[in-house]
Amino acid sequence: MKQFIDLLICPRWLVPVVPTGVVFERYALAVDQGRIVAVLPEREARERFIARETEVLEAHALLPGLVNLHCHAAMSLLRGIADDLPLMSWLSEHIWPAEAKHVSPRFVHDGTLIACAEMLRGGVTCFNDMYFFPEAAAEAVNISGIRAALGLTVLEFPGAYAKDADEYLAKGMAVRKALHGKPQLSFCLAPHAPYSVSDRSFERVRALEEEWHLPLHIHVHETRDEIAQSLKEHGMRPLERLRRLGLVGPELIAVHAVHLEPQEITQLAACGASVAHCPTSNLKHGSGIAPLSALLEAGVNVGLGTDGAASNSRFDLFEEMRLAALLAKGSTERASSVDAHRALAMATVHGAQALGLGDEIGSLEVGKAADLCAVDFGALRLSPCYDPVSHLVYAASGDDVSHVWVDGKARVKNRASVDLDMEALKALAEEWREEIRPCA
Repeated sequence: MKQFIDLLICPRWLVPVVPTGVVFERYALAVDQGRIVAVLPEREARERFIARETEVLEAHALLPGLVNLHCHAAMSLLRGIADDLPLMSWLSEHIWPAEAKHVSPRFVHDGTLIACAEMLRGGVTCFNDMYFFPEAAAEAVNISGIRAALGLTVLEFPGAYAKDADEYLAKGMAVRKALHGKPQLSFCLAPHAPYSVSDRSFERVRALEEEWHLPLHIHVHETRDEIAQSLKEHGMRPLERLRRLGLVGPELIAVHAVHLEPQEITQLAACGASVAHCPTSNLKHGSGIAPLSALLEAGVNVGLGTDGAASNSRFDLFEEMRLAALLAKGSTERASSVDAHRALAMATVHGAQALGLGDEIGSLEVGKAADLCAVDFGALRLSPCYDPVSHLVYAASGDDVSHVWVDGKARVKNRASVDLDMEALKALAEEWREEIRPCA
């Protein structure tokens, strides 16, 4: 007797990511009640299931939805406001003044919604955010239907959201309590960086982490100046300071991690920490090239992030995959340093694992949530196709994504958003441009 299901997807190629190195041709994926219930040959699927909806994708690869392991989503409204500057000049002279004038719940809601639309359109189904007013970001996430890990940000200096670290923590605790258990939302403790958070505040963060068992989302070793400042003020490198404070462990997501000594890489691997690798942002600010190959060879779990649109200009994780793989090859002078399958895993299951969501998303396995994206290989520049994973990493872009599902619900179909009015969002972005431009 045939089984009724909600959705049957029949792509040309199916890339499960787990097990690694596997590509199925003429397979199907069955979805019911938001979960993957089978991955099997298309002929068998049609014999076994009766689907309420069937999606035949003749020239497509189906893969897990991408996981953006680090971004500041609301900063989509500051895209291009100041470019071609080193990180601290960019922050102190442009970004922080603009944020002081404009950041509000409305700014965060609108900027996050615009970012969600862009990420979904590019195949991202989950992002890890670090910004202010997380309750406003949560509203945008709910409207868009994307999945998000919301950072409970901590800083010492005052801003529109809080006057000091104690208030940041109090508000973060209240937001988590109010939103805990909401579908498609999870949380990270997000002390901004060692140079912007005191030992006392880090100790409070550690106590919350021990109580809540949340990931710790922190900028670490992004620039050489950051390390020099830490040596001057604390007599040790930032990562060593975090270690002494009890914050270097399996919960740590070290964002950027550009400037690492060999023993620091060994330490990250030994404690089971993760790294959020953001190659475009690192290059754009002239921060350097992270030792990706060495991190992977040591066994560190590395995911990919775009960073904010103000420091990257795009939320295209396909570009991050390509750039990460190419930089690793060029910097080590080994073409095999990071292959296409490894790069794809970094953009999917590795990011999910860092967020504590590895049992839920990141690969096409039975029982996991049906967070999926389909990439159309119909363009001339994607023809012919001998190896679909090679094309995903080295030839495709976010513009080639045609379909996206989150929890089995279509969010993008035939390159068009199902739920969001893209023209209205573009108009909203223009409204913010007119408001922000005098300050810029």
